[in-house]
Amino acid sequence: MAKSPLASCSLNISGMHCASCAMTIGKVLHHTPGVISADVNYATEKAQIKFDPRQITLAKISQIISGLGYSTKSDDKARQTNILLVKFILSAIFSAISFFGPPPLFQLVLATIVQFWIAWDFYVTTFNSLKHRAANMDTLIVLGTTVAYVYSTAVTFGLVPGDPYFDTSMTIISLIILGKWLEARAKGKTSEAIKRLIQLQPKTARVIRDGQEIDLPISEVVVGDQIRLRPGEKVPVDGKVLSGETSIDESMITGESIPVYKHTGDPVIGGTLNTSGAILMRATQVGSATMLSQIIKLVEQAQASRAPIQKLADVISSYFVPAVLMIAVATFAGWYVATGYLPAMLNSIAVLIIACPCALGLATPTALVVGTGLAAQKGILIKDAENLEIAYKVSHVVFDKTGTLTEGKPIVTDIVGGSKVLQLAASLDANSEHPLAAAIVSAATKAALKLSPVTSFKNLAGRGVEGTISKIKYTLGTPSLFPKVSSDVSRLEKQGKTVVVLATAGKILGTIAIADTLRPSAAEAISQLHRQKISTSLITGDNPTTAAAIAKIAGIDRFFAQVRPEDKAVSVRQLQSEGQTVAMVGDGINDAPALSAANIGIAMATGTDVAIEAAGITLVNKDLRTIAQALKLSRATLRTIKTNLFWAFIYNVVLIPAAAFGLLNPILAAGAMAFSSVSVVGNSLLLKRVRLT
Repeated sequence: MAKSPLASCSLNISGMHCASCAMTIGKVLHHTPGVISADVNYATEKAQIKFDPRQITLAKISQIISGLGYSTKSDDKARQTNILLVKFILSAIFSAISFFGPPPLFQLVLATIVQFWIAWDFYVTTFNSLKHRAANMDTLIVLGTTVAYVYSTAVTFGLVPGDPYFDTSMTIISLIILGKWLEARAKGKTSEAIKRLIQLQPKTARVIRDGQEIDLPISEVVVGDQIRLRPGEKVPVDGKVLSGETSIDESMITGESIPVYKHTGDPVIGGTLNTSGAILMRATQVGSATMLSQIIKLVEQAQASRAPIQKLADVISSYFVPAVLMIAVATFAGWYVATGYLPAMLNSIAVLIIACPCALGLATPTALVVGTGLAAQKGILIKDAENLEIAYKVSHVVFDKTGTLTEGKPIVTDIVGGSKVLQLAASLDANSEHPLAAAIVSAATKAALKLSPVTSFKNLAGRGVEGTISKIKYTLGTPSLFPKVSSDVSRLEKQGKTVVVLATAGKILGTIAIADTLRPSAAEAISQLHRQKISTSLITGDNPTTAAAIAKIAGIDRFFAQVRPEDKAVSVRQLQSEGQTVAMVGDGINDAPALSAANIGIAMATGTDVAIEAAGITLVNKDLRTIAQALKLSRATLRTIKTNLFWAFIYNVVLIPAAAFGLLNPILAAGAMAFSSVSVVGNSLLLKRVRLT
């Protein structure tokens, strides 16, 4: 019986006040039949959900989340932030009035407005969480402030002796809302990178339909449409230039600051800026298939993912609120026995208010959002948080040669044996798809040589080809295929060139040398890695002499020569057996097995295809220097996460006992709680200042 395909979705969730809210939603969804997995991220306010559509619908999942007191509709975050500001100003004014000692009944009116209007959202989420036998930070706030409010109300009506503490409950709520406002503003800044990417998407395109130019919404553009692009306009969709010349600023996609010259046949990327000439282009990818859409999707997935380092914080957060409630009860009981009701109430309120699972919950995702966003601006796409954490540990980088370390456009540089050798070699290689074969055929075409028909063609995997031309069997391949070759082979290989030999019936007819130039960024990229104490290797199908020459030119430490494509993963595992954490850099297609075998795969994006599954990191700009930048950024991000977690742990470990022992009054506790979350987000924002070059 065939399995039903699982569905996955990303939902916006608004109304979460702390990391415990995210934990509650995740816990309820995990126990919902049909939901396979649910990762709820408080920092990004998104949930990544995988479910079985036979058992549950997306509408039902949204209904469950709504039942907890949260919304799956995409709220205007700027509006929500402004509402928090208004609530803070009102509660702060009411709190300030209460400190001047107005009549108790007037204080009661002010406190009632603050408690049951300004802080009403806390009650709603607390009630909905308790319905599902869960508790969150709102539970602590509601308990603490309600106890102070009820006690003060009882004093106001003469039911119990003492002084009212309306100013305390109102000030606590004011400070908590201030903290939420500051946190919301800071969280908004962490996601600026993804907002910029989204803003890059043009709204309209000038399309030629029935011989007329008309402006159409982007959603109506289809593959094959011809689009007129004028200077200063954004490229509406991915496409190819049909006519005209221009320079396009691709910096927001690739990180490259210098505009790229484009002419007929060149690809253009949607969202980039046409800086000079007018061109006519044809749409090749539209909608979600465009490069920009894929980048946005990949960045959002990375930001919503969980790093392994976050697991400890998640475990602690799941037990946090119940533990704080028990500590608060114990604090009340201890102080009540020792000194009476009033100190017991104030100190237990302080315990409830000082506790902050938010700092723990924000420590990892905020740093992750900033780090992955900064990477995207540099043309580095990080698949998920786990790959970011692995990149932090990389000690050795392996480079594939053709198309990765080199331009991937080899050309014939030397022919020993004359044009007949080139003509025969090109005839044999006309049926091969190898890049070196294409170089030989191209050289023959430029020389106006007529190719001969080949029969009995056979591909000698990783070594060459053979076939029959005019009833004579020829072999074209690497020198290792032949027992004896001329001194020309050694001479050419020492120059870093790849050599192929043509022979028939054991007789060498000639030699062809092919060179694939190194990328301009190769040597500097290797140098940057060495400065980070990261060793390097070259992996190639070339013989040892050629491999050694290329490695020397690039400054690479060691090489693996004569490695067949299917055996590249073996070389990677050899390095891992030596204790290295290996990053494999390849083109993402031929190198897929090696990319998967490495601790982390780094793929060079090909064309507009950036969704390369085998790689943990994709380089959109194909600049090898961004490898060192990616590894440096991963270390900076992990360092920030560890710093955030350290201070979040220390904050709770030190201040909760301090509150329990009466060293903090409730108002100071509220201020400290508000500051803790803001400080974690602020520390994450400092990642933007990291210099990657």
